[in-house]
Amino acid sequence: MTAAASARFAAAVLRERSRAYLTTRQDAVLRLSHDLHADPELAYEEHRAARRVASLAEAAGFATELGAYGLPTAVGATAGSGDLVIALCAEYDALPGIGHACGHNVNGAASMAAALALAPLADELGITVKLLGTPAEESGGGKVDMIRAGAFDDVAAAMMVHAAPADAVGMTSLAISSLKVHYTGVPAHAAAMPHRGVNAADAMMIAQVAISAHRQQMLPDAVVSGIVTSAGDAANVIPAHASADYDCRARTAKELAELQSRVRACFEAGALATGAELSLRTVGNDYADLRQDLAIGSAYRDAAMALGRTVPPTDPNLRGGSTDMGNVSHLVPTIHPAIGYDCGDTIMHHPGFTRYGTTAAADRAVLEGGLAMAWTAITLATDPVHRTELLARLATRPTGVR
Repeated sequence: MTAAASARFAAAVLRERSRAYLTTRQDAVLRLSHDLHADPELAYEEHRAARRVASLAEAAGFATELGAYGLPTAVGATAGSGDLVIALCAEYDALPGIGHACGHNVNGAASMAAALALAPLADELGITVKLLGTPAEESGGGKVDMIRAGAFDDVAAAMMVHAAPADAVGMTSLAISSLKVHYTGVPAHAAAMPHRGVNAADAMMIAQVAISAHRQQMLPDAVVSGIVTSAGDAANVIPAHASADYDCRARTAKELAELQSRVRACFEAGALATGAELSLRTVGNDYADLRQDLAIGSAYRDAAMALGRTVPPTDPNLRGGSTDMGNVSHLVPTIHPAIGYDCGDTIMHHPGFTRYGTTAAADRAVLEGGLAMAWTAITLATDPVHRTELLARLATRPTGVR
């Protein structure tokens, strides 16, 4: 047997051992998915979810910290002590009113499955398995907070899978920022003394017209969307207050910064035209565009297909929504493949999608997504080319870049 054939055989044995380890824990993993689904919590409020993740990791022998990296609902758990640190990001926040309509119970449980499959092999593989419970993906950007706190400083590769109607690898996402807008004017009787008022609703209208006029000059794929949340209480009173929530999205972080500047100018125009005072506040962290590592993605696709899944070839032009995993991908070689399961004719962020989150197909996605990530990690650890490349990139990463 050649050295290459021997290495492939050894990797195949390790894969089967990881499958066996996961089998002994699969009931606990699926219970985690179902418990998260039945008990949805919003961004930065996922206290019960974080405890569930931390408890399962600790029971499996991980060195575990609940409230890690300065975030009460973040989890840090490690197994092994190898120089190749592989992070598995477990999401678990839900959406207001519609629960896990983005499938984060599947996402989080799949990362747990990967961690449990890898932990008994960590020292043999020369890796550190780093399970990170990452709060607030839907709003706020917990991964960005964790980057700043150093959670990814020693990480050579990061991965997670995301629930979806179908499997996919290599897709990208839009960079995004969220704004809270508020105008303060002066109230007055709308008929008797309108000249004494400063109309905050007019300021908002002018800003919206300016944004609409700018759409023709926006770069391709740029999106500005928003809602007015308040604009007065009575038709016969000049509105003294008007508020709105707005999102800006663009293909890259650089293009997002350019779009933000123009949109801010549109809101400033409303204040200038009417005399209202403007308060413009960024909500949470800006999300960067997602840059998936094609080499790691190829290893994941091979693993998923070996498990019998149908995974189309890598399509870097396929675009999802927005994710704070994008920020991780600017720092660390990252994959964020979609793990699919039947969800009828519904789409994500729709209440109908929530209903499919604990079906047999979703449970299969949890286990196979987790195992595919574990097998990918085994490939990265045992293939000298992958391992050397990842460690070299880690060693040359500029310090203090977060």
